Amino acid sequence: MALHPEAGKPASPEQLINVPELITQYFSYQPDKNDPAQAVSFGTSGHRGTAQNATFTDVHIAAICQALAEYREGEKITGPLYIGKDTHALSEPAMITAIEVLAANGVQVVIQRSDNASRGYTPTPVISRTIIRYNREGHDGLADGIVITPSHNPPSDGGFKYNPPHGGPADSNVTSLIQDRANAIIAQDNQEVKRLPIQQLLAENKVCQADFMEPYIDDLADVVDMAVIAKAKLKLGADPLGGAGVGYWDRIAEKYGLDITVVNEKVDPQFGFMRRDKDGKLRMDCSSAYAMAGLIELKDQFDLAWGNDPDFDRHGIVCPSNGLMNPNHYLAVAINYLYSHRPDWSASMKIGKTLVSSSMIDRVAANLGREIAEMPVGFKWFVSGLSDQEIGFAGEESAGGIYLQKDGQTWATDKDGFIMCLLAAEILAVTGKDPGEHYADLETQFGSPCYQRVDVAASLEEKAKLSAMDKSVVTSEQLAGEPITAVQTHAPGNNAAIGGVKVSTENGWFAARPSGTEQIYKIYAESFNGESHLQSLIKEAEELVAKIIK
Repeated sequence: MALHPEAGKPASPEQLINVPELITQYFSYQPDKNDPAQAVSFGTSGHRGTAQNATFTDVHIAAICQALAEYREGEKITGPLYIGKDTHALSEPAMITAIEVLAANGVQVVIQRSDNASRGYTPTPVISRTIIRYNREGHDGLADGIVITPSHNPPSDGGFKYNPPHGGPADSNVTSLIQDRANAIIAQDNQEVKRLPIQQLLAENKVCQADFMEPYIDDLADVVDMAVIAKAKLKLGADPLGGAGVGYWDRIAEKYGLDITVVNEKVDPQFGFMRRDKDGKLRMDCSSAYAMAGLIELKDQFDLAWGNDPDFDRHGIVCPSNGLMNPNHYLAVAINYLYSHRPDWSASMKIGKTLVSSSMIDRVAANLGREIAEMPVGFKWFVSGLSDQEIGFAGEESAGGIYLQKDGQTWATDKDGFIMCLLAAEILAVTGKDPGEHYADLETQFGSPCYQRVDVAASLEEKAKLSAMDKSVVTSEQLAGEPITAVQTHAPGNNAAIGGVKVSTENGWFAARPSGTEQIYKIYAESFNGESHLQSLIKEAEELVAKIIK
């Protein structure tokens, strides 16, 4: 994908969304029941779409929530259902739809109260932590939750994620049931949806409001060494990118005596304060140097700075030494530090990574004497290992990570951008080196890999062909001049299908798979033999994909 000439520059007025129009479309547009592209579809991070093309509407969310209410009844999930929303324009109306349907079905709905610093927004990791805390307390019924967010996607998008009682993303067998039932409901014009007006529900006190924020912040010392960060008197910078955690950093700083400057406290559903991403679009991607250009320009004002996406399940670490860290680089540093500085963790705890994360992690793990649990893309694959404390850290190449409490107990089972950012401060406070400097040390020890991801537009039919790939699609014995050592269509960590293929050699690899949330396919590649070798890997991967989808 060619770099847009306006990449990294401020948003232009003409690309800002018309919020009233978008919300009107949400309530007015009807999905075409004969168009698969407009059906409910749970990808790796829930159902996503936009009202502009009738892929995320009141009809979709009402059907999903009716299906979810029926699922909860079938599974005898009778505790509270916590609902969080981020700051995208479609998140508020979608939350109202969800409340009206779920409460009408007798579900005990609990939302974040809006009269404190949270402003009524709730990050994904806070919902996960709230579910786990409640279920640990031994109540009669189990709690679960919803986060209404399309993550870092553009301002016009909406998203809906379900987290069962284990606190993490729902597994495919759960989302498939909900998805199929929702589409069946839509096929019958939502006639089976039970629904009550929000005014009536509020008047009858059938919607509970609670505070998820303060208990989450109170617990942070269980997972991060907040005292050592405070003692180091670090000057820290944070850019919430207008997301759901915008009110959290000041409260965290106040409670733990940290010096955190929030460089942007704006909440704007147009996200007009954002810098343009590599393709010129507005995308709140804290792993993109273009989207994060504003904070990167301030890097020398801080000992360390960071940004997060709108639902705060991702992190972007900005170091004085090298600017915005590549997500893979920070994962390797975090793993190397945690497994050396958590003495109460079991010696048998594995390291969780996705199949398309950097092989630098494998080299770090081998040096630590730790086993890798390599999974398909999607954080749902790590939930069991985190719940059972078999995995100490789990991370994915797209800047998501989570780790256990200092005592080895489960913190949460979904990605947590807060603790990944605070861990970077702990690393600096304890070692005197920022994470960028630590990665340079790892390169000296293990080599310097080159890594790239290529995104290409793809139809539903093309994505389906890629998902159906098996090992037979790879007929060559060599890749980019080296003998092929492995062809994988299933992840070694759990033998689950990866929805694509990964081909490896001694010094490099590529993987090709369709996106679970966007109309694109992705090619990932990494080489320990330099940029030229990397481009050869990508070229051969593109040729393979072209043959498959033609």
